[in-house]
Amino acid sequence: MATKDFSPESLSQRRLKAVRLRLDGQTVAEACRQTGLSAPTVSAAWKAFREGGWEAVPLRPRGRPAGQANALGEPQQQALEKQLAALPPAPLPAWSSKALAEWLQVQPTPLGVAVSARAIEHWWDARGLAPVPLALDGLARRRSAAGRWYRQQVQPSLESVERADGVRWLGGVRVVPARPNHPRCYQLYLHGKRGALFMHCLAAPPQAEHYLALFERLLQQADGPIALVFHGAWFQASPEIRAWLEEHPDFHLINVPPDALGAESKRRNV
Repeated sequence: MATKDFSPESLSQRRLKAVRLRLDGQTVAEACRQTGLSAPTVSAAWKAFREGGWEAVPLRPRGRPAGQANALGEPQQQALEKQLAALPPAPLPAWSSKALAEWLQVQPTPLGVAVSARAIEHWWDARGLAPVPLALDGLARRRSAAGRWYRQQVQPSLESVERADGVRWLGGVRVVPARPNHPRCYQLYLHGKRGALFMHCLAAPPQAEHYLALFERLLQQADGPIALVFHGAWFQASPEIRAWLEEHPDFHLINVPPDALGAESKRRNV
């Protein structure tokens, strides 16, 4: 049976089963035999899991389900901001729009409402919580300090991780200015597959423990090496983080120099 003959629900369940089989050590061919999926579909499900965790494996339904709201009231916004200060359920490295929508839906009435992940993303945009991904494209061709940094430090690590079937993440930390009824916060953020945004917001500047919790979560959902290109923090100043990196050689943490991405990228993420 061809993949197109499966219903979206059946295909999602088969993709999840294929990932579980791969985690158990089964080959792609065996996962295909047990699920009825093609090798490209099994590989796509596996790659989605590696880059976005379990929630990235099922197919996303099109459109907004009936009964979902497309806007958030002030009580919901304030509750979500408080929730962003806590870690999400493992193994998510930080909060995604889908995870926040699911959390809000199960809260007691009248706080709990059914909203779409897109509604959460619209709120992120309005609140200034949606940083753009790091602008790395084109640096390899630049004849500048930024270009040399990319060719000498970033490109070799990314290529090594890709050859080992690893996962690449882009991330950073920044200050989100206060707005009426919404205090200033310090945002840890990650961009995964297709620019999917994950975040964790704190009332005070993040400490080593916050970064290490983020790194540990990334390792929990990985089955290979990780490359994290990170902007806004200088981890070499932390003995705890240096020691952790020495204990995890498959975790490639690449600091972005302050001026490497140019004024435009910095302006868009202020």
